[in-house]
Amino acid sequence: MKSTLRLSVMFMSFCLFKSETCTVRDEEVYNAGLETVIVGQPVGIDCYLDKILHLNQTTYSLKWYRNGSEVPITNKTDSRIHQHDNMLWFLSAIFQDSGFYTCILRESARCYKSVVRVAVFNNSDGQCFHDELFYEQEIPIGSNAKIVCPALGNFKEDMNALSVHWYKECKQLDGQRYVFYGEDFIINNVNSNDSGKYQCKATYTYEGNKYNISRSIFVIAVASPEKKRTEILYPRNNTIEAELGSNVFVECNVSTFRDNFISISWKVNKTLVDILYEGRIKEGYQKDFRTEGGELSVVSLNITELKRDDYGEQFVCYAGEVAAYITVQAPTRHYIGYLVGSLAALVFVIALLVLIYLLFKIDIILWYRKSCHPFLHKKVADGKIYDAYVLYPKTHNPDCFVLKVLPEVLEKKCGYTLFIWGRDELPGKALVSVIDETIKQSRRLIIILKSGSPSYKLLEEAPEQQIAVYNALVHDGMKVILIELDKIKDYSNMPESIQYIKQKHGAIQWKGDLTERQSYSPSTKFWKKVRYRMPPGHQIFSELPLVETSLNTCQTIGR
Repeated sequence: MKSTLRLSVMFMSFCLFKSETCTVRDEEVYNAGLETVIVGQPVGIDCYLDKILHLNQTTYSLKWYRNGSEVPITNKTDSRIHQHDNMLWFLSAIFQDSGFYTCILRESARCYKSVVRVAVFNNSDGQCFHDELFYEQEIPIGSNAKIVCPALGNFKEDMNALSVHWYKECKQLDGQRYVFYGEDFIINNVNSNDSGKYQCKATYTYEGNKYNISRSIFVIAVASPEKKRTEILYPRNNTIEAELGSNVFVECNVSTFRDNFISISWKVNKTLVDILYEGRIKEGYQKDFRTEGGELSVVSLNITELKRDDYGEQFVCYAGEVAAYITVQAPTRHYIGYLVGSLAALVFVIALLVLIYLLFKIDIILWYRKSCHPFLHKKVADGKIYDAYVLYPKTHNPDCFVLKVLPEVLEKKCGYTLFIWGRDELPGKALVSVIDETIKQSRRLIIILKSGSPSYKLLEEAPEQQIAVYNALVHDGMKVILIELDKIKDYSNMPESIQYIKQKHGAIQWKGDLTERQSYSPSTKFWKKVRYRMPPGHQIFSELPLVETSLNTCQTIGR
């Protein structure tokens, strides 16, 4: 809007600062636009603070004051000047109303001010166009242009009380080229003769009294730029999915050239949805937005409750001579998506189970053996007598572990059968034949190691070791359980056969204390690893009291 008035500038300040006294400082006053009123006409002044701050009306109070007065302006509707909601209304302005008006908004401990200067001017002495006070508007030739009456903006909420008439060069407008649309009107197919002086006059009825409002508009018809074709951006004859009973909300977006007014409507079978569906399906109000080089118009369609009959129906958006529809269908069951999701979930579960198995493999296997004990207890008919043959260097400490600890746990508590040389051999038989026969009758080979023991050289040369290793590695493929009585960092001095077994099967390190009862429990980590590598079928697992002589013997050795 342009104005040719040579008037003193009216300014508005929005002093948004925290203050209990709401004092306006000079440096916070700035020009904010122009607002005028003609003598004898009503006008509404907006405070704008509530809109700037986006406040909920229940969180603040707002009052209007005249020229710094501490007495607020009344809100009685029969008063010529009164506060109407958050606005200041002058029902019939006079010259004495010119001046500054302050609106104060208080919110808890904060306070804000907006200072407005109101200027009242003389009327046009009965003329239909005010030569000093008018608004300027350009309309493109060849378009359907809307002419706006700027006087009624603050009275829109009471439009039912307004009666608007339009004049050009003092003659009231009518005819087929003019379409009156609320407080505005539309000129169809604008030409150069549509330039001129227009006036909108409205009669406003309030509290039983009638008030006259008028504004002068100078219209200039200009050469229309290259027309932008009217186009429906959405919908484009497409289909959406929705469940029965759901709320469906879509918008018809229409692009056209600027200032070309197009009426948009939603129809089914060429009947307006508001009429056809009696409120269940509603058409929204048309909203127009200016864009670069054109205009965007939006009208919504709201299906409040989707019914089965709505499926497959064409809801058509009409925008002038163009139209496009949208249909609604039941949601498609995306079995591929479900299948992919199910497979992903299955892979995740499998990966989780594998991880759990890797972390707790020994405990799971031992639990399974114990739970299925009645079925596993029957030994396989493999002709074996012993569950394990124990091979160890003949040193002092290994004797205690081998002859006392191993039998105490594996035989007495877990039910395994061990052959220990020095305890179970029968006198009078040839050494080599006894060893060979016994090893062949054993399911596992347990080798006991201790770091720094000089007996490994002897062990390497002993026939017992050679026969045992031969049967384990070459002949029968016997599984080997390597037990370290302490941490052995370097196997380079060990026999090559021991090095190979360590590399292939690994070793279990004993970290217990021969003098402590807890070290004799099959539930410790060390014994779980040994039991895991022993043959299945023996899970008696009874926490029997230790034989005191065995414990005492090892306590003596431990000292």
